[in-house]
Amino acid sequence: MFYNVTMMADRDGDDDSDIGVKLETRPKTKRPPLYKVMILNDDYTPMEFVVHVLERFFGMTHDQSVELMYVVHQKGLAVVGVYSHEIAETKVALVMDLAARHQHPLQCTMEKE
Repeated sequence: MFYNVTMMADRDGDDDSDIGVKLETRPKTKRPPLYKVMILNDDYTPMEFVVHVLERFFGMTHDQSVELMYVVHQKGLAVVGVYSHEIAETKVALVMDLAARHQHPLQCTMEKE
């Protein structure tokens, strides 16, 4: 907790008996929890589509997207970003919607960090 200390003195300054300490407590605010957004590998979604998704929704360069796509391909999944709950949820929904519209089984999930 944080304390704001204010000294209050007697108005005429002759008597030190009225000096006190005023304490104000401020509640400590917590940072909201963060969520990892992950892309999972599958055997059907074209690699080029995954690269496109990484560039479009996660702001990666082409080289970064290709590198991360290979991580997903080799390890089965990769964290593509860490966001607040609302942003993570939106990104997952956008990826899943685009994959469905293109008839790809690409999976994107989120979990609390």
